[in-house]
Amino acid sequence: MDTYSLVKNRILELCEQKNMSMHKLAIVSGVSPSTLKSIIYKKSKNPGIVTIKMLCDGFNISLFEFFDTAEFKSLMQEIK
Repeated sequence: MDTYSLVKNRILELCEQKNMSMHKLAIVSGVSPSTLKSIIYKKSKNPGIVTIKMLCDGFNISLFEFFDTAEFKSLMQEIK
């Protein structure tokens, strides 16, 4: 799986875990709904770290917690 898909899946997983809709996440994180939808629906294939940090703030987790998964730990290098 590529990094983009892992980020998208992690956002969706955290929304489910925290019982949070995409709309609510957009409001509490300060990320516009259109930006969030662009990430989820693959229009934006490179969400910036600042955007991810804002989403983490909305989830009330750290960047470390966002990326601290087995999938991210086993992610292969994409540039060869």
